[in-house]
Formats: sequence, structure tokens, C-alpha cells
Amino acid sequence: GNDPPPSAGHAARAGGAPAQPDGGDHRHPEREDHRKRGPRGWDAAKKVWGRKRHVAVDTSGLLLGVLVHAANVQDADSTSTLLKRIKRLYCWLQAVFADSIYNRLPVLLACFLLRLTLIIVRRIAGTGFIVVPRRWVVERTLGWLGRWRRLSKDYEELPEVSETMVTLAMIRLMLHRLAHPNRRRLLPP
Repeated sequence: GNDPPPSAGHAARAGGAPAQPDGGDHRHPEREDHRKRGPRGWDAAKKVWGRKRHVAVDTSGLLLGVLVHAANVQDADSTSTLLKRIKRLYCWLQAVFADSIYNRLPVLLACFLLRLTLIIVRRIAGTGFIVVPRRWVVERTLGWLGRWRRLSKDYEELPEVSETMVTLAMIRLMLHRLAHPNRRRLLPP
């Protein structure tokens, strides 16, 4: 569903007894985060309330497309929308590398209809940290995006605005690389 699991305070109020004598802690206003409008949801598998971002990047980690949606929408179900967007912009695209969560029927069907080859990148068996081929490219891009204040949390009301902020952050990163090819790190905005 669209609702997160009830907190202990909500369960106490449902039974008739107040959660606290004064009605709540003044430092933590009730429903502070829920005043934001726009589509939001609860992903029970990842235990996330809010929104999820899907990014499509090229082999060097630069953005091809982005999709932001409520967290209650499954990853594989929303992928066809993102694939349609990037295939329309990059008609020469032939292969897509994806995580094992995308090895589902909706993604396979979208790849078939768009004439894309889906290559699933699986984790390597072993203990400890192991760099997974091709997967680190997307993780690095998400790390670049996480440096931007507007993208560190979900401040935006509409998912379209959040998608635009991701695009603007990548435009700034690419312009910095063109203007300063010898400098490794982009200074914060």
C-alpha cells in the first residue's frame, strides 16, 4: 500500500490512550515530513518511505535518463518508462546492463519491444566487498549526484522537478569537465 507501517504513537492513540501526556514531543512535530505533496509511497522490501530514483547512464557514468516515482512502485515495473525515454533519445542504443532485480517479465518485455539486449550483472559469490563489473558505474553516478544539496534529500514536491534537478546537476558536472579537463574534482556549488 501507500502507507508506512504505523508507529508506536499511532497504535497507542488507536487504542484510546494518548502516546504521551502532553500529546507529543515538541521537538518532533507530528507528520512533519508528510506535509509535502506529490506521489510518495512505502517500499516494504527496502523499508523506504518517499520516492525512488532510477538512472540510466552510459559506460563512463554520464546521465542518459532519469525517472523518479513513488517508492511503492516496483523497480521492474517502472523500467519500461525509462527505457522508452532513453531509446527515443538514443536510437542507436543496443544493449542495457542491469542489476538482477530487473530480471523480471516487464523489463524483458520492454527490452524485446524496444529491440534492446538486456545483460544482467550478477553479484560475484564471496565474502566481503567485491566490485561488481558495470554496476559500479551507476553507483559512482549516484555518488556524484549525492553531493548536491538539493539531491541529498527529497526536497521537491513533484517528481518532475526532482528529475530536472538530477539533469541540472549532471549538466553542471559535464560543463565543468569540458571547461577544466585537467581538474579531477568538481567544487561544491
